[in-house]
Amino acid sequence: MELNGKEELKGPVLHIVVVGFHHKKGCQVEYSYPPLIPEEGHDSNNLPEEWKYLPFLALPDGAHNYQEDTVFFHLPPLAGADVKCVYGVSCYRQIEAKSLKVRLADVTRETVQKSVCVLSQLPLYGLLQAKLQLITHAYFEEKDFSQISILKELYEHMNSSLRGTALEGSQVFLGMSPRDLILHFRHKVLILFKLILLEKKVLFYVSPVNRLVGALMTVLSLFPGMIEHGLADSSHYRPKSSVSEEITLGDCGSGAEDLVSVSVTDITNATVELMGEEVFGEDHTTSIVKASRRTSPSPETSTPARENTQLKPPSRTSPDSSESDWETLDPSVLEEGTSDSEVGGSGVLETGIPITVQPRGLSAGPGGQGAVSQGLVSGLEEDQYGLPLAIFTKGYLCLPYMALQQHHLLSDVTVRGFVAGATNILFRQQRHLSDAIVDVEEAKLQIGDPELRKLLGLTTADLRFADYLVKHVTENREDVFLDGTGWEGGDEWIRAQFGLYIHSLLSSTLLEDNEKLLADWGAPFISAWRITHNYRVWFINKHPAMAEITPGHPFQGQYSAADLKLRFSHSVQNSERGKKMGAAVITTSRSVVQTGKAVGETESASLANPSPVRQTNRQTDRYSLANPSPVRQTIQLSSQPFPGERERESETNRHSLANPSPVRQTDRHTNRKTRILQTKCLENL
Repeated sequence: MELNGKEELKGPVLHIVVVGFHHKKGCQVEYSYPPLIPEEGHDSNNLPEEWKYLPFLALPDGAHNYQEDTVFFHLPPLAGADVKCVYGVSCYRQIEAKSLKVRLADVTRETVQKSVCVLSQLPLYGLLQAKLQLITHAYFEEKDFSQISILKELYEHMNSSLRGTALEGSQVFLGMSPRDLILHFRHKVLILFKLILLEKKVLFYVSPVNRLVGALMTVLSLFPGMIEHGLADSSHYRPKSSVSEEITLGDCGSGAEDLVSVSVTDITNATVELMGEEVFGEDHTTSIVKASRRTSPSPETSTPARENTQLKPPSRTSPDSSESDWETLDPSVLEEGTSDSEVGGSGVLETGIPITVQPRGLSAGPGGQGAVSQGLVSGLEEDQYGLPLAIFTKGYLCLPYMALQQHHLLSDVTVRGFVAGATNILFRQQRHLSDAIVDVEEAKLQIGDPELRKLLGLTTADLRFADYLVKHVTENREDVFLDGTGWEGGDEWIRAQFGLYIHSLLSSTLLEDNEKLLADWGAPFISAWRITHNYRVWFINKHPAMAEITPGHPFQGQYSAADLKLRFSHSVQNSERGKKMGAAVITTSRSVVQTGKAVGETESASLANPSPVRQTNRQTDRYSLANPSPVRQTIQLSSQPFPGERERESETNRHSLANPSPVRQTDRHTNRKTRILQTKCLENL
């Protein structure tokens, strides 16, 4: 997506803003260039209503615990502006007040906390962060915050260097490392990937903020095209003051019906064919029909539109409604809108370029399958595979960092889901507001719903795929000099593997009758995903390039003993009982090893350095043997036989053997009979 026209001259950076902490007023904007409100000055503290949370996002909660930090955040579009989502990057620092050269009267604390942030219309998070950190460091080194010339130079430099920048290449993913993500979360990365596909409410939690936003945005970078083009509608929400606390039936009207028709993601066993009365019930089905009638053109007016009218997707999704005009568009309109004269039987133009169903005049262009064009249904810029998926649209938010003042969004009826990050413990404690909580510090996924846990259970093919990634990342890590620089196991390689995964998944879902093929992905997961908004938007459009993708899981195949071992290892690592057993085994083995070492060291020390008592005993024994006491001599003499006693004993023994007693003869006879009986018994057997 390249900037053009007036925007190209203006540049991608909208504003440079300085946010400070006032001891009475709290977080507030101290300087902005250009002014946030054109009618006011650069030093105005006033904000547009849509950006009222900007100070709390730029200066995060708990920032006083760290000397510096970095924040990624999203702001909603301003009313009447052409820009959709506004991407913010903020660099925070604090210094001691006594080190300032010019200390203003309102500086009453021992430390001064400020953030310098960039508001951009391009999602170049890492690139903006790298430039902003240098300027923030220089701004604080001046020790005089009234020197704002450096901020104006930053604005001009960024716009001149980024003007005409295309969202492609490694600069988009600067600072996002899937390698580190897999090393930390291992097999759970794939669970996170499928969790977002189901459009669930996912909350990331960790401190400081730079670790939080880094992990969250790295997960999103695994979705093809998501960072570049998939977040344009990810921040369409209203501030709390502009939303009525009590929504009446007349106020919600059509918006409520539209919301119901797109946000049913909690059904686990439904299929696309059962999206009528069996899934939604009669009331919900009626609302869907009403929404379809309301947004679809009448027969009298639709005929000309199908013939000659150039269809144009909405320029910006209105936050007043959770449904766009294209959401309930009849698929027959799309099919009839393309004539046979324009498209051949194979769905390919005469120039040989595959096309998607889209407004005329917005063709894919000479770039082939690598080019992007604006999708008719989603409104996002898509490639010819229909990617990125329309996940963050129609009330599904992406908020890399949420301030405490935005807490109401978790329970807002106009928000059907979110992928958000938070550092405040209050977000984590209210688990009922989220479907899953991701503890980044401990790499744990807390999912309260048992049905959702079953949906996200990894199949054998999924485990092979995840294990394949983990092995390649960990094996290539041994070479310190080549760590992360090779292709296999590198960041781009990992993104390519997930790209293959999502392409194969989409291709497999087109084969509805092949249950064996879908079982490798998880039949319950496929059923739940098919009724999500992002899949239905993708399915309603046509993507001829998908014919080149081979259906089936990339790691499908026969089961083996290695699969059983992998399944057992995964169960032990992820189940609560398995974790307890593993912890007990580790603790026991550690105790045994420590005890063995302690005993061995004690014995070695005692042999090398015998105690004085043992040495005294040894000397006493040697002396007593050399010089026996009179008592010992008497005992030795008494134990010796008298002269001729041994000869008499030997004579008596010879006589008893020659003339055995009657008792001895009887014993011998009895033993002989016993042996004879035993021999006969053995012969009979």
